[in-house]
Amino acid sequence: MKQKTGFSFFPLLSLLFLLGLGLVGCNEDSLTQGFDELSKADLAKAVPSGEFDETDLQKSGNAGALYLISNAATGNEVIAFDRAADGSLSNQQSYATAGLGTGGGLGSQGAVVRYRQFLFVVNAGSNEISSFRVNGQGLTLVDVEPSAGTMPISLTVHDDRLYVLNAGGTGNIAGFSLNHQGDLSFLPGSVQPLSTDAAGGAQVSFSPSGRFLIVTEKATNAISIYPVDFSGLAGAPTTYPSVGDTPFGFDFGKRDRLIVSDAFGGAPNASAMTSYQIEPDGSIDLITGPVATNQTAACWVVVTNDSRYTYTTNTGSANVTGYRITPSGALQLLDASGVSGQTGAGPIDLSLSRNSQYLYALSAGSDSITAFAVNSDGSLTHLDEWMGLPDGAAGLAAE
Repeated sequence: MKQKTGFSFFPLLSLLFLLGLGLVGCNEDSLTQGFDELSKADLAKAVPSGEFDETDLQKSGNAGALYLISNAATGNEVIAFDRAADGSLSNQQSYATAGLGTGGGLGSQGAVVRYRQFLFVVNAGSNEISSFRVNGQGLTLVDVEPSAGTMPISLTVHDDRLYVLNAGGTGNIAGFSLNHQGDLSFLPGSVQPLSTDAAGGAQVSFSPSGRFLIVTEKATNAISIYPVDFSGLAGAPTTYPSVGDTPFGFDFGKRDRLIVSDAFGGAPNASAMTSYQIEPDGSIDLITGPVATNQTAACWVVVTNDSRYTYTTNTGSANVTGYRITPSGALQLLDASGVSGQTGAGPIDLSLSRNSQYLYALSAGSDSITAFAVNSDGSLTHLDEWMGLPDGAAGLAAE
């Protein structure tokens, strides 16, 4: 084991333009930095995906689990909940990652990834990745590796390859091999730059086939596509302009459909979602969009297993917008208002249970998790809210 030792409009408007690029609607820092006078009480007033092994879940007697990270600068931890068959959460546990968080928002999707019998998390404050084995008794730390860059914020896994998006410095992606024990080994020659030195990367993910890596870039309004060869090495990227401004989170539907949120710099009621087709050569073609959420700062995205519905968090509006995905890949609002469900203040991540029966939202302004049941028509039924998470908590992976 290679382990390290060791709603008032003006407050809301201020919230959404804290960072110079206008990207703050998708970053918990927008809830905490530079606006000390804006308390969580003020925020409250503003509120009107991978494979896994089910064997260990069967041993534990749980229907599933939910994972996030504390992201604490003094010592990062995984926070784990048991998930019951009715979607409720219980038995909160914490596991040290042997790394450090940032203490603030990461502004990314994919900080926590569940894959097969493993859980992978970023340590953005110490520039590391931690690997855990998931078993019936909880989590066991397996490995901690340098991320080959600065401030890792997003992870993706396909077969025996893991890639990380490093957002600090000039920014890059870097690859690792994964063995059966969960150990990570850096892949020489895998590091590739983003499209510019200040791209504002938000997420990295393998395409469903594993032949390409996709990175959304908030600052450049672009989507970069990297080919991946048979040895798992990423090649130089081809960068495509995003149809909507400030592309952020994304997920995949059937037939290589790419569903991307467009935060539009946090402009009030201006955010949207866009769907693209990933072609065999890795290029992307527009299917539909931007299709407005009619809400503020659409950021995190999930798609149901059957590819019939997709959801995004609206960080500035404290809610979730749902869309129907047509057979052609077009997006249609489930509700004309754009509001499918209300979350806590400042939702900063979103995850579906492995059967897409339940949807969970992490909210930074209220330090809470909101649970919804996903109905057969795509509508959401609010189930419960769990409070008391640590400030700075980030990432979300449900199973």
